[in-house]
Formats: sequence, C-alpha cells, structure tokens
Amino acid sequence: MAVMTPQNLDTALAFTIPARHARGRMVRLGPALNSILSAHGYPPAIERMLAEAIVLAALLGATLKDVEGQLTLQAQTENGVIELLVADYRGGEMRGYVRHDPERLGELPADPSLFALFGKGYLAITFDQATSGERYQGIVPLEGGSLAEAAESYFAQSEQIPSLVRIGIGRGADGSVVAGGLMLQHLPEGEEGRDRIHTRLDHPEWEHVAALGGSVRADELADPDLPLDTLLWRLFNEDEVRVLPGVAPKRGCRCDPDHVARVIGRFPEEEQAAMAGPDGLIEVNCEFCARAFKIEPTDPKGPAVADISA
Repeated sequence: MAVMTPQNLDTALAFTIPARHARGRMVRLGPALNSILSAHGYPPAIERMLAEAIVLAALLGATLKDVEGQLTLQAQTENGVIELLVADYRGGEMRGYVRHDPERLGELPADPSLFALFGKGYLAITFDQATSGERYQGIVPLEGGSLAEAAESYFAQSEQIPSLVRIGIGRGADGSVVAGGLMLQHLPEGEEGRDRIHTRLDHPEWEHVAALGGSVRADELADPDLPLDTLLWRLFNEDEVRVLPGVAPKRGCRCDPDHVARVIGRFPEEEQAAMAGPDGLIEVNCEFCARAFKIEPTDPKGPAVADISA
C-alpha cells in the first residue's frame, strides 16, 4: 500500500495546452479531505460519494476568476438513499455534508451504484461571483456512473464546452482517504471575447487532448507518491504544457462562534426569544462540520456563544 507523502497531498495544479486550445486542472486531497469526512463518521459508500463531490467542487471551483466567488454542488433526489449532498469551494476552502437514510443504505450492496444511492435525482452546479453579484446555475440529471459524468453533462448542455472529468478515490497505508481529480476543457481559439469556434466534440484537437486525458487511471489520480506535475508530464509529454500557479485546497467552514453570534444578533429580540429552547438558549448546528453552538440571546453585550461540540 502507498505511504502518505505530504508534499503530494492537498495540492492543486492548473495548466494550459496552447496548441490544442485546452486548459486543465488537477487536484489531490488528503488531510484536508479527511478532516471533513471524519467530522461525520459516514459509512464507506457515503464517505466515498462525498469525497468525489469535494474533489469535483475543488476542480470546478478553481475555474472562478473571482477569488471570493463560490462554487456549490448540490445533488438531490426525489426518493433516494441519499436525500441531499452538498459540497462547496471558495478561495481554496472546501466543505461538504450528506443526509442519507441509514436503514435503506444497509439494504444495498457494499459498493452501490450512483442510481442505487440517488434513484431519480439531479445535480445543481452554482457559480456565485462575489464581486459582481452575478449567479449562474445549471441543473442536469444524475445519470451515468458517477458525479464526474454528471459534471461533463453539465458543461456539454449548459456551457457547451467539451469537457472531461476523471476522479479517483483510494486509501493510504494508514487507512485515510486519498482522492484526486483531473478536469480538461476545450477553449475558444484566440483572445477572450471571440466566438467559440472549437466546440464540436469531433474536433481533432479536442479528440487528441481527451484521448490522452482519458487514459489516466483512478489509482494514478489517488496515488500519494505520484506528484501531480509528474502525472501531467506522463499524460501530455507530446505537447507543450504551461503550468500555472494553483491554490492549495484546505478545509474551511464559516461556522466559527463569532460568525454564529453575528448572524443570530441580526434577529429582533422577540425572534431570538422564540428560537430559544427550554433552557433559554438557542442551539445552532452546522451540518458541514457537525459542530453545535449554544447561544444566549439576551446577553446585553450581544449573543454569547459556547461551542458544545468541542
């Protein structure tokens, strides 16, 4: 089994292949991903699905030009074992959670399919641009074998950009999860603002890039001993590849005590009183990081917060 190599984990790499009018991103997650997963103690099948969603969020979120912008993935179903899956990415920070039915999950095989977990569901991908306030959302059916395939459908239908997404999930020698991903996209020729003239899936330049990128194996993406730049060279050594600066992904949640206090403090005093339980305190739970807070709404200096999950 692979030995964890810290310098190859929680890393990201962006690149372009100018002659092929293509761009790409690679990411590999380790400790940051496990800190998200360990907060919930999910069963293996749910843990794997959330790991895939977080890798996908990190790949798509890196396309935001606005560093304060946010990418949100939301997978929802009408009557599935997984009721709701959410993952988001903002400025290199990732978080996510899953709501599921444990009893129904226990009736499934150890490695259930996407359809077995979701049934008839959909994937919503939302880009929020903080600076301009613009919001873009696309919704596609949860079809195929993975969230990665659903994301490819999103780009083909909503953005009309030929794209390839591959994700690999594995485990290190210590049992922790290692997950990696690759995303490739075909781009317009020439300067930004010109019409897209290379959007046909049968264009030879895109076929070349997609064929090479599609040859990557899941175990390569999730190999903690394989640097991303080495894997990039292995895939595209026939072409000139320009590597761009990337943002190292990390776990991030906005549920710190001060933030919770500020949010509750915006409500009128009578509404705060209505939120309080029998002990006179307001309990706020964060589904992303599984923390719970007790808030005293009548403190004259502002709401006092205690993290009762610490």
